[in-house]
Amino acid sequence: MALYFDADYRIIQLSVAVYFAATAILQLVIGPLSDKYGRRPVLMWGVGLFLLATLGCIFAPNATIFLLFRMMQAIVSVTMVISRAVVRDMYMDDQAASMIGYVTMGMAIAPMLGPAIGGFLDEWLGWQASFWTLFLLGVLCIWLIQADLGETAVASDRSLIQQFREYPELFRSPRFWGYAAAAALSSGAFFAYLGGAPFVGTELFGLSSSQLGIFFGAPALGYFFGNFLSGRFSIRFGINQMVLWGCGVNAAGLMILLLIFLYGQGNVYIFFGFMTFVGIGNGMTLPNATAGMLSVRPHLAGTAAGLGGSLMIGGGAALSALAGILLAPETGAMPLLWLMFTTAALGLAAIQFVHWRERQLMR
Repeated sequence: MALYFDADYRIIQLSVAVYFAATAILQLVIGPLSDKYGRRPVLMWGVGLFLLATLGCIFAPNATIFLLFRMMQAIVSVTMVISRAVVRDMYMDDQAASMIGYVTMGMAIAPMLGPAIGGFLDEWLGWQASFWTLFLLGVLCIWLIQADLGETAVASDRSLIQQFREYPELFRSPRFWGYAAAAALSSGAFFAYLGGAPFVGTELFGLSSSQLGIFFGAPALGYFFGNFLSGRFSIRFGINQMVLWGCGVNAAGLMILLLIFLYGQGNVYIFFGFMTFVGIGNGMTLPNATAGMLSVRPHLAGTAAGLGGSLMIGGGAALSALAGILLAPETGAMPLLWLMFTTAALGLAAIQFVHWRERQLMR
């Protein structure tokens, strides 16, 4: 794409960061809109606009226009926000965490297969082929919503302004912030990986597009397994314990990987292989932390999903961009590994705060 648009590699790499940044902002609006007007119509409009933005990316005449439409593609985040709210409409607390785990286990298939498919499409048909694939998947998504998804929420009788005014109710909840921070920081390690791993794979390890696509899906493989564990054990052990274990797996795997590279023993297989622990940890953390966020104020499930998702994606956008800035051929992979480990460790601290807060409330 950099060659196609005659643009600097770092400019094109911003397509990840601007997408996440726009996603973070949009989720603040999507949640209240779905609480006000219902889940189904907001989904239909969002995916429809995503299709238009995808066509804009395909036919963009230069990098600036491409990045503009790439940012507009973030409207598809309606599916992330509202899918969680739909589950919370139908199930309560630990059971909701279990169901979100199974749902996101299915969602993990896309990032598991997507990079490999995208790499081959890029080599065989050019970068536009990936966006045509996204367009077709968007059409399939609209058909599925139309054919199968009924409305799960009762439309609110409050005005949209009143919906937004309820944000402070979430702001005043320490447990909401604890769950949101655990989710944002744990996933922050993964977002930093998204921003830095392509550089590490291509510039440091010399991988081709198709090879990078195969290696790049390592966290998604772990994420699939981690979500299975959430679906299987969240009801038995509770959401707080599952988040604690997930954050611990994430931080421990990255600490070991960091030590391996510090001692000069790292290679492409070790780097990407250990990223499966990031996926496992996030698969255990995110469904349960999300269920925790939505359970703090159940009548604001859509708003909580939007705000929590905004914090997670917004932080991810910043970390993704920071990872790209920090990395250079002379630095090796170390800046990325330090960034990932630090955010994972802070996520572990956040869920420990939630445990402490709940003990305080029980006294």
